[in-house]
Amino acid sequence: MAAAGAACGGDAPRAPCAFSPRGRRSLALCGPDGRLRVWDTPSSRLQHEYVPSAHLSASCTCLAWAPPGGRQPPSKEGPQRKKRKSEAAEAGEQFDLLAIGTAVGSILLYSTVKGELQSKLDGGHDNRINCVRWHQDNGCLYSCSEDKHIVEWNTQTCKVKCKWKGDNSSVSCLCISPDGKMLLSAGRTIKLWDLETKEVYRNFTGHATAVSSLMFTTVRPPNESQPFDGITGLYFLSGAARDRLLSVWQIRSDRKDKNAVMSFTVTDEPVFIDLTVSESKEEPVKLAVVCRDGQLHLFEHILNGYCKKPLTSNCTIQIATSGKDSDATPKPVPILAAAFCSDKQSLLLVYGNTLQPIIERVSLNTAESHVCLIRDVQKTMALQTEMSVTKVKTPIVNKGAKVLVPGIPGHSATIKSQSSGMQKMESKRKPGDKEDSIEDRLGAMDIDTVKIKTKGGLPQTDSFAVLLVQGLESNDPDILNKVLQTRKDALIKNTIAKIPVHAVIPLLHEITKRLQGHPYSASQMVRWLKSVFTIHASYLSTLPDLVPQLGMLYQLMESRVKTLQKLSRLHGKLYLIITQVAALEKIQDATDINQTAKLVYEEESSEDGSEDEMIADKDSDENWDEDEEKGEQSDEEKGEQSDEEKGEQSDEREMAVEKEINGESDLDPENESEEE
Repeated sequence: MAAAGAACGGDAPRAPCAFSPRGRRSLALCGPDGRLRVWDTPSSRLQHEYVPSAHLSASCTCLAWAPPGGRQPPSKEGPQRKKRKSEAAEAGEQFDLLAIGTAVGSILLYSTVKGELQSKLDGGHDNRINCVRWHQDNGCLYSCSEDKHIVEWNTQTCKVKCKWKGDNSSVSCLCISPDGKMLLSAGRTIKLWDLETKEVYRNFTGHATAVSSLMFTTVRPPNESQPFDGITGLYFLSGAARDRLLSVWQIRSDRKDKNAVMSFTVTDEPVFIDLTVSESKEEPVKLAVVCRDGQLHLFEHILNGYCKKPLTSNCTIQIATSGKDSDATPKPVPILAAAFCSDKQSLLLVYGNTLQPIIERVSLNTAESHVCLIRDVQKTMALQTEMSVTKVKTPIVNKGAKVLVPGIPGHSATIKSQSSGMQKMESKRKPGDKEDSIEDRLGAMDIDTVKIKTKGGLPQTDSFAVLLVQGLESNDPDILNKVLQTRKDALIKNTIAKIPVHAVIPLLHEITKRLQGHPYSASQMVRWLKSVFTIHASYLSTLPDLVPQLGMLYQLMESRVKTLQKLSRLHGKLYLIITQVAALEKIQDATDINQTAKLVYEEESSEDGSEDEMIADKDSDENWDEDEEKGEQSDEEKGEQSDEEKGEQSDEREMAVEKEINGESDLDPENESEEE
């Protein structure tokens, strides 16, 4: 007995895939273009391809095959004629029903026998569905969603049978117990539910992020002497997003099961897990874990109690190209999924890309710790393409039509009509020339699209869109650099308009990664980013998870725009300083202007008279000033002298009066003069 499942939850970016329970004869894979493809694993041929009506806005998020004993739901076409016993037996043997969870909350039931949509389950969820699981006995379907609820569906009536709240946050994964009476659900914590009462039986805590994988590893308890109630003593496995450890838990009767009993360590986050369930105490559990980095880890261990140290893988498998033809260095090929075959001694490996995967069966060899398988992926895909398109008629076009290089394997290039060319050759053919053989003519008609190149090594202009899709699918840096380094706006717009819608989000991720590099590369990527948002805005607006998809791009643009205002201010200040410095240098460098007159015209008469008048005026003004000063000085001296004379005369008069009074008089004038 084996169990397989892809990582559930909204954090898993890989395309959901699942192997059919009957001998792993079919592989259901939902690609990035929204199409469901069912491949036949022994022959690696495409059996079914289903395109949902709302595949652009309601992409597939999870897949689950119905168990072999599940009952077929009624068809929408109403009552039909009663089938014969042989037809009923044949339908019962070949019946395989596939449940598809979508991003809008609806579940599609696809019949791989009829190759059509059987029914649609609506009304249970109003948000993204993270996981769907079938009940192995009664044919019921269980689903969990981002709306925090778990829904039990009746697939016969296509209606909700029961709905209850599973967690305080989104429920990311489900798993049904081997006896069908218990249900494991996981968000941030793992809960064990009783399906009859819808009550929590146990709680398990230990993961820091949302749980992405849940599955039981044993169907019988290790201690077979004690009575078995269907659940006590069983082990189950859990893995979380962005966690490199797979934890193993045991359901114990004493309720001392808060911590994991053991753990397996891997190199990266697990995206697909397959295991062989242990049915006895001595039988080891074989575990195959596919990680995000494309490696496969194989574990083989007997679950017999607590183990403190994390267990490492017994064998690691990688796939790489030979590197002999065009590429000098080998390149790794990612492994998409792996499953144990019915003999438990061989593995089914699915590797390559999701649009054209390569399915190969290899034998197990755990003696070597590391195995690297060398595979020529291009040659294998070419062989599969030739086998798959043998019934496809290749159209014939004239010279006026443009031929694009095929981007998806399974399509071949058109053949140009050579009737006109042959007529010209026949008219120019001389009688002595030899005719071309049939082999040469057939060789001339065979167009090898890989060898079509133009000057400079660059591909044709009209094949840029196909090359861009190929580079995004294969993550080839050479192709991406050739396409994204163009600077012609018209070519960029035409390329963006021709790419399919499923390549828009990978292109935005690639542009975001290049925006974080050199500024020159960032300036180139802005042109592509503008064209993507302008042309594919209607498609991007229909994506429900657009915000987390473009979160890094938004943060990058916000961080750069924050400094725009400061940089513009600094630019303005620097511009003012530079202009002022340039103006000063301009003034300093200018030569002095000679202001002396080169020619002077003089009139003699007027000039001489004016000079004499000016001299006379100057002299008169100076004399006038001197006369005024002298007059002032003479007035002052005269005033002083008159005052002195007046004083002396008054004294003499007083003396003369006194003499006359006293009778003394000087008769002799000479004596008077002498006395004086």
